[in-house]
Amino acid sequence: MPMETMAVSGIPFPVSRIALGTWAIGGWMWGGADDRQAIATIHEALDLGIRLIDTAPVYGFGHSEEIVGEALVGRRDTVAIATKVGLDWKDGKPFRNSSAARIRQEIEDSLRRLRTDRIDLYQVHWPDPAVPLDETARVLEDLHREGKVLALGVSNFSVAQMEQFSAVAPLAAVQPPYNLFERAIEDDILPWSAAHGLAVLAYGPLCRGLLSGRMTAASHFGSDDLRSADPKFQAPRFAQYLAAVAALEAFAKERFGRSVLALAIRWVLDQGPTIALWGARKPEQIAGIDQACGWTLSAADKVEIDRILAAHITDPVGPEFMAPPGG
Repeated sequence: MPMETMAVSGIPFPVSRIALGTWAIGGWMWGGADDRQAIATIHEALDLGIRLIDTAPVYGFGHSEEIVGEALVGRRDTVAIATKVGLDWKDGKPFRNSSAARIRQEIEDSLRRLRTDRIDLYQVHWPDPAVPLDETARVLEDLHREGKVLALGVSNFSVAQMEQFSAVAPLAAVQPPYNLFERAIEDDILPWSAAHGLAVLAYGPLCRGLLSGRMTAASHFGSDDLRSADPKFQAPRFAQYLAAVAALEAFAKERFGRSVLALAIRWVLDQGPTIALWGARKPEQIAGIDQACGWTLSAADKVEIDRILAAHITDPVGPEFMAPPGG
């Protein structure tokens, strides 16, 4: 099936509704990097119709951006780049820093690493309680007027924070965690975004691999792997989530003849003005993208999915453990 697309305010061409997420490509918190595989993954994504790549300076402390920049040599104008700002780091540990001085430094560093003269979508990675939102929004609006940034977004912001930010600078997108297992944004962020014309870049649509259908009870995560700190991957919850995935897999095959991975992506795409950030670090990890496009879930399908989740997950947990400390 052809890739689905949508408009994002400020970006001059439609972007794909499935974007490539490159956190794992940077290596940090994902067991190290393999640059050759990473570049091959980006090229495979482009060949499959992906026209939006999401990265961030903190992903490998600059390494993910460098890989994206290298992979897009000669193909830059065919794809929109989304990156982020507002996380600093020291001794390999990130912390929030959305000061005007930090943002001015970060934009130049990101442009250099990405080998480009503009960022299509520039997103504040996490709200910084130590810096007034007005200060952050004003400097980003300056970058927007200067042409270094085509569209502005935020990530991990509440509705109140988005309202405060958008009073100073125009918002085009928000990036929250969102998947079948982590659905808090349905209460506020998702309807607010739909009402105000924001694209929702849903990160973690496969819940860090849980919804890929490839994990088993024997799956192991090293100390340098993000999932070693995620309560979903620890007993007794891990067994509950694996059971839910197995039931969803059976439902997807019987009802649609598709994989649970395709079902999980389709579910995100059917929730509103959404883009699913498909994270991958090897070319084979983005196989099957076409299975997620060109069909929809009915209201009855969604009810059955919710029934499956309720039957198997008795102790759900959200993505709160990922939040970095303040400065």
